Amino acid sequence: MKHENQGNSHHGNRHDGGAPGEGKDRHLHNPIEDRLIPLQPLDLGRVRSIDDLVRAMSKTAFTGRQLGEAADVLEAMARDQDCFVVMTLAGAMTVAKQGLIVTELIDRGMVNAIVSTGALMAHGLVEATGRAHFRANPEVSDEELYEQGYNRVYDTLEPEQNLDDVEEVMSQVLENWDHNEVMCSYKLNHAIGAHLAKQAKDQRGILKSAYEKGVPIFVPAFTDSELGLDTALNNRLRESTGRHKVRFDPFADLEHFAATLLRQKRLGIFTIGGGVPRNWSQQFGPFIELRHRRLGENLPLKRYHYGLRICPEPVYWGGLSGSPYSEAISWGKFVPPAEGGKFGEVFVDATVGLPLIVAAVFERLDKDKKSSAAKKGKKAVGKKS
Repeated sequence: MKHENQGNSHHGNRHDGGAPGEGKDRHLHNPIEDRLIPLQPLDLGRVRSIDDLVRAMSKTAFTGRQLGEAADVLEAMARDQDCFVVMTLAGAMTVAKQGLIVTELIDRGMVNAIVSTGALMAHGLVEATGRAHFRANPEVSDEELYEQGYNRVYDTLEPEQNLDDVEEVMSQVLENWDHNEVMCSYKLNHAIGAHLAKQAKDQRGILKSAYEKGVPIFVPAFTDSELGLDTALNNRLRESTGRHKVRFDPFADLEHFAATLLRQKRLGIFTIGGGVPRNWSQQFGPFIELRHRRLGENLPLKRYHYGLRICPEPVYWGGLSGSPYSEAISWGKFVPPAEGGKFGEVFVDATVGLPLIVAAVFERLDKDKKSSAAKKGKKAVGKKS
């Protein structure tokens, strides 16, 4: 039998000492006094540039705010003269025609090293040698595409002939490789870039720009790519003709990557997608810690200060691609925000997020250059008069 309310109970006068589950008398705060940041409506009538749009999005909510805040992180990395930026690439970004964005980041000095899937570099090599990718016709079946020699990547086609043409380029590079020099991915990518700089002068591309700007490109899962298969074929050809095979050492990549990062004052990472490139790059911190703790090496325990990633994968699937930077802090991979870490995470298709974020930051940096040039011009005029 339920008990009736007794006369000494005060209906509506709830307090902190009430029974478990009861509500409480609340003191409602003033958001202005609490210094909360107010949101602002996105007024397209005031938008005059991509940067205007992205800045306005940062004052909204959800993924729009994530995208706007991500641009601030990339800008901070670009302006930090002591920050060495590693860009990691996964997914079919070159097939999706995003390669020139990465190329421009290299040319502007905003990316200092790249860690990528081999497939992404191979498809980029298709572009850099003047070949094209094509729209897929949804009415054509995959069985027909196979018979016609068209490899489908979602809504886009990579003609098999493109990859045969890439193999010809690779063959020229590999045939000139001295078997006495142990190969690793960054050395091979450097050699491919050198070849493109000579043979494809009018074409732009990631490998060519990386060679010209001294940006190393690492491919941790090298055999999982057209480049890896071409190297395997070349080794079989060498063996069948009585020549020495080329030896490949993936640990040379790891050691060179670690040594390069150890020389830097601050580190940033700009990740598209996730997968092996992201994890391989982020394991730098644990690798250095293990060398210090287990081997007794006297090394600075470096971690990434900046992190920016664009990837739509949610965290609850448990995969590396969707894991947040807060999780990586627990592994010793990133500097916590309380110690100066600065991160941006955008859960969106990179073919949407990457162009907007990068274009906005380019506009900011270009605006500063124009303003600085104008000030110098005024000073020069003043000196002459």
